[in-house]
Amino acid sequence: PGAEAEAHEMAALHMQMSGQQGAVAHRSATHSLGMNVPISMCQCPPPCAAFSTSTSGNSQRAAISHTRRDRAGRRSLVLVSATPAQQQEQQGLVQSKGARSTYRPESFGEMVTDAVTCCKQAIKDGLTRVEVEFPPVPVKLDGYKGSSDLFIDSNITLALAAARQLAESGRRVHIVMPDQGEYDRGFKLYKASLGALGNNISFGHLREAQEGFSFGGLITSISIDSIVNGHAPSSKVAGEQADTYLVINATCTELLNVREYIELRAPAGGGKVAMLWNLELDSLRGDMGLPAFPSKDMQYTFLAAFRPVFYLRPRDYSKSVAVAPFLVNYSGALFREYPGPWQVMLKQDNGEYACIAEDRVRYNLGELKEELQAAMGLATEVEGSAMQVLRRGVKNSTWWEDDYEVEKSHEWRL
Repeated sequence: PGAEAEAHEMAALHMQMSGQQGAVAHRSATHSLGMNVPISMCQCPPPCAAFSTSTSGNSQRAAISHTRRDRAGRRSLVLVSATPAQQQEQQGLVQSKGARSTYRPESFGEMVTDAVTCCKQAIKDGLTRVEVEFPPVPVKLDGYKGSSDLFIDSNITLALAAARQLAESGRRVHIVMPDQGEYDRGFKLYKASLGALGNNISFGHLREAQEGFSFGGLITSISIDSIVNGHAPSSKVAGEQADTYLVINATCTELLNVREYIELRAPAGGGKVAMLWNLELDSLRGDMGLPAFPSKDMQYTFLAAFRPVFYLRPRDYSKSVAVAPFLVNYSGALFREYPGPWQVMLKQDNGEYACIAEDRVRYNLGELKEELQAAMGLATEVEGSAMQVLRRGVKNSTWWEDDYEVEKSHEWRL
């Protein structure tokens, strides 16, 4: 164990000193420990005993990742419980579309285009409930440092860009905001853009179906801005005529309204498409079950039915080591581009994300971290040791990642 740990720490040190964060120059010692690393990063003299030379790099990475992760058992249960059509789809994921080996979008516009391409393919395949998730602002900002209006306005801008591309393919897109106040503000700011984009794109809000029906519904839609500047035009008719709904900027408590709206406007099997756009659902799920928030049943019966078609969630980590530089920082992301597999991406020094592992079923955040540590040569703890427990913790997954037997659908994992 001591020699193995020293080998890993030396690999980490070599990586840090050579400036190859995310491109570990692994040696035979790391291969002998069963590390999963990208084929393109392997610098061992050929032939490398860790990999078969008869298959492609992506297939090798997928095979190694699948072999290791199938030991957990949960992945197999998810696939076994899927419908025959879903099983057939998942078995052909890697063959149906070559997964990216690297990803480095040059702009938010490029990410929107990639997301819309995935959405179009999903709609073509018959999916009507989909999720899109990527950072709407530069990743150096977060919800605590950045202004809330910055996130809100950025999501509206990105949703408009996506709606334009969807409308070009003949769809009538309705961008749905949380309430009347947000709708009034958004309409005022983007009125000119809406007019230029044509009649197939419209704004609305989650309470538009109740307009003019109940005193309680009227009270919930009043805002200071609407009192001073007046309401925007009614969006009820535009909502009824649309066939694609982009829900944006909703909070956890507003998920109840999201569910009611989608079940009314885009019921399952009705052919209309409901899209959850950059709602940061993993953050919202963390509040479920707490007082004054929706129950966990919201995840089991509603959110679990949404298939992530474009997903990019960056994560930053660090780990202390016993040799200089003593603290190694590393970053990565969980990535999915429908109909491709879920991928763990390691961030390089140049900002590019490189694939280090793939799977047919979604990784939880604990597994994401472990894959990144293995690729960086930082998985130095002996399996089952006290140090591993202290480093990893007793539990490294969330309740919504564990409760696969309770949820009514496994779409969110596929």
